[in-house]
Amino acid sequence: MGRPLYMDAEITPNRSLSQRGFIILISAITLLNCMSAAVFISMGAHWVPVFLGADLAAIIVAFLASYQAAKQVERIRVSARHVRVTYETEKHVRLVWESPTAFTRIALETEDDRAVELRLALSGREVAVAQALSPGERAAFAVALERAIREARMERS
Repeated sequence: MGRPLYMDAEITPNRSLSQRGFIILISAITLLNCMSAAVFISMGAHWVPVFLGADLAAIIVAFLASYQAAKQVERIRVSARHVRVTYETEKHVRLVWESPTAFTRIALETEDDRAVELRLALSGREVAVAQALSPGERAAFAVALERAIREARMERS
């Protein structure tokens, strides 16, 4: 950008289960599945352990996909000229939104005093931002984003 930034926010999704917790959870599920498989095999239901293994594999794949998605960072930058939203991973940066700061509007949708969705808008186009934040954090972020855009517009005056 080359010019001063009024906001350079990095939003990352929160994952509450640590790697250690993941290993403990998968170990417990594996143990329960093995015990269940032993019971079913003793009853003559030899196909049930196959499905229990498929169930465990599906859980592992779901968690791995969740951890991979957690590595994506949403970056919102506000300068005097532009508002830019990018999604960044270790290998890739994808520009999602770019608009002139002077004409960018913020739309905060609330429901029961909770910030449900925060959007940037320009000429009929909209993009949702800060979706990884909780409703309270999203409302506070909307205030900070609006302040940054206001300050950036004042530089251009």
